[in-house]
Amino acid sequence: MDNTNLKARILEIVPDAQQEENKQYLTLLVPAAKLHELAVKLKTTADLSFDFLFCLSGVDYGKQLAVIYHLNSTRHKHYIVLKVKTDDRVNPNFDTVCDIWRTAEFHERETYDMFGIRFNNHPDLRRIFLDEDWKGYPLRKDYVDEVNIVEF
Repeated sequence: MDNTNLKARILEIVPDAQQEENKQYLTLLVPAAKLHELAVKLKTTADLSFDFLFCLSGVDYGKQLAVIYHLNSTRHKHYIVLKVKTDDRVNPNFDTVCDIWRTAEFHERETYDMFGIRFNNHPDLRRIFLDEDWKGYPLRKDYVDEVNIVEF
């Protein structure tokens, strides 16, 4: 299925998704409240069959925090990128997708550890790299480290 048909199929499921420019993959910004429902359908719908989450990343855009999901259908050989964003920098959270793609479990833990983004219904959301008593989230743009000062 080409990107035009993929976009049409996804817009049937989530009509308010918005396409973003990306030269390599079809990239859609999805309302956070509809992420989990869309993810289930992307995996279980026969003509979509997105069975492989190969990357999940947190991003700090300054005013917004986001999570980006790179998906692949190994059966149909098509790819898609989903993005969800929030303006809430104090308590950012999205629904987990680790119940859909098991590989998301560790990616979500890393995103929590580095950006402070929580994932609702995650089975083991705790720091994965940093000590439990670490203060702050090192990959946020507003993070300040008084000990190891690195400024650009």
